[in-house]
Amino acid sequence: MSAAIETPAERAGAAANKADERRALGVASGAHALHDGYTDLIYVMLPLWQAEFGIGYAALGLLRTCYSGTMAGLQIPSALLSERLGLPLVLAVGTALSGIGYLIAGASLGFWTLVIALLIGGLGSSTQHPLASALVARAFAGPRSMKALGTYNFAGDIGKMSVPAAASLMLVLLPWQPVLAIMGLAGLAAAAAIFWLAPRLPAEAAGEKKLTADAKAGGGSRFGFPVLLSIGMIDSATRMGFLIFLPFVLIAKGASLPMVGLALTLVFAGGAAGKLVCAYIGARIGVIATVCLTEGLTTAAIFALLPLPLEAAMIVLPVIGIMLNGTSSVLYGSVPELVEPDKRTRMFGIFYTGTIGAGAVSPALYGLVGDALGVPTALMVVAGVCLLTLPLALVLRPMLPANSR
Repeated sequence: MSAAIETPAERAGAAANKADERRALGVASGAHALHDGYTDLIYVMLPLWQAEFGIGYAALGLLRTCYSGTMAGLQIPSALLSERLGLPLVLAVGTALSGIGYLIAGASLGFWTLVIALLIGGLGSSTQHPLASALVARAFAGPRSMKALGTYNFAGDIGKMSVPAAASLMLVLLPWQPVLAIMGLAGLAAAAAIFWLAPRLPAEAAGEKKLTADAKAGGGSRFGFPVLLSIGMIDSATRMGFLIFLPFVLIAKGASLPMVGLALTLVFAGGAAGKLVCAYIGARIGVIATVCLTEGLTTAAIFALLPLPLEAAMIVLPVIGIMLNGTSSVLYGSVPELVEPDKRTRMFGIFYTGTIGAGAVSPALYGLVGDALGVPTALMVVAGVCLLTLPLALVLRPMLPANSR
């Protein structure tokens, strides 16, 4: 029996592939952390802008919408542009634009300058989700891709916590204008690093395969992605619907406002952990089993939360956070399994647009239910709608490759 011997060229090629994987994941995770941090930094700045410029709550809401709406609405065009100009260039330029947006915000003399600044920032951030996800999907294959996308997904939560926290610390020592200037310069530095470090991977990386025969036989090339997107939209709507009602449920149990803040922190901390943990669970037990597990437990935990006393409810919240956010990593990680490699960037753009859009619309719709039926009943409706993901997951099962189910 002769053992296969690796040639020096093969060893060099394997080492180069590993280096590309590390660089792709590092660049994507760093971009995710910065852009998600930029998005949530606005919440820190809103009270300061209100005091500085004397603007009302509707105008403050408009500022937030300028950034998030532009970011959500331009993800598909950003993905298409990257197919022409190259993923590293468009991601780097987008990051630079986000930094420039904060530089302009730091030099703002009035409300409309802030509007322009946040529109530019949102335009830049529209590149991050579809392009960074596609970069990871190009570098990693199979179950490793899901784990890598889970790590990338987790990095966004790190950014949501660290960037606003860093700005808050600087605001103790500096006025808000130089703080935003520092944040903007950080974006320009990150853009240069992204362009320099991002591996130049082809749209179909070496070793990748087209859709497998069993995925095609199951209709994966035509129906799998819409089914996956539907699950993602329901999952995102459930998350936002739960968060909109949670403070009122806790206050009804006797929680003070500081305790409500602690409760939300517990949910978010659980959610950050869930994004990482559930990606590894999904790679081990399969996509469908993980979706059924997380969505089923989400529904059960929401129903259990309603009758629990406050102390017990606080204990349950991190578990809800894990299940509530963990599904997203499995869903994002399944996109590469259901689309051709040369279409992944644009399909990631469609996926993120759909899920973010569902998350943006659902609080208003569930709010109408809350007005009509009361908060407890509305939360039960949120949990009930979440169960729709289970039959959809079973429909999706034959459309996935056998090693991902």
